[in-house]
Amino acid sequence: MNNTKDRPYLDCHVDSRGIARLTLNRVDKHNAFNADVIEALIDSIESLAQNSMVRYLILQGNGKHFSAGADLAWMKSMASKTEQENRQDAERLAFLMQCLDNFPHPTLALIHGCAFGGALGLICCCDIALADSSALFCLSEVKLGLVPATIGPYVNRTIGPRQSRRYMLTAERFDAQQAMALGLIHEIVSPEQMNERAEDIISHLVSNSPAAMIKAKQLIQECDAKPINPELIHYTSELIARVRVSEQGQEGLSAFFDKRSPSWVNEGSS
Repeated sequence: MNNTKDRPYLDCHVDSRGIARLTLNRVDKHNAFNADVIEALIDSIESLAQNSMVRYLILQGNGKHFSAGADLAWMKSMASKTEQENRQDAERLAFLMQCLDNFPHPTLALIHGCAFGGALGLICCCDIALADSSALFCLSEVKLGLVPATIGPYVNRTIGPRQSRRYMLTAERFDAQQAMALGLIHEIVSPEQMNERAEDIISHLVSNSPAAMIKAKQLIQECDAKPINPELIHYTSELIARVRVSEQGQEGLSAFFDKRSPSWVNEGSS
């Protein structure tokens, strides 16, 4: 296993298959965010995005909980800061969400225990989310006189404005079944099967062209940001034309007709 530099409260490892694991490790505080955790996540995600070995990213938490959201002591300290200082602090959390949302490779969140407040932002920024059957979720900010501002665009995109109106305003807790009904997570698995199910999903991803998955993520972002108009139609036509003549596009088609595995499958299994 290849280990990257460990940061405070965060473990980061890349294995020989190109699977990067980011593990929140502030167990005594239930993996709650503070400025150090946010900076460690930003640093790791940016580094992994530039690492040519990395093909997938798994985000998880050590201990009893995925993440309890913002550290209350940190929030209390920020209350005594100026508005400008609070703006700069909030911009770092917003940048973290943007970094994770724009990570070029497939991302998978594994959720257990509590996922409160800002933790829902991390989940919504991941491509795939699995939760164990005991997981609990909450957009808890209004209970503290705050709002889920920096995570709001990602939560609203994921569960829609109608459901956001309810759960951002009530701050009620909801279980994994409701999270799946809302579209916040994709599957519920037992705690004992979480790693096995994650491996199953990775096995599907390994079969796919790494370059095509990067382009597919970019396509999703473009389609989400723009109406279906001539500009978007032109973009999609140009995209498929470029991909068809690309190295991996040619390899994938050749492998299909030759009835063999494409080269990236062998590379990904090394």
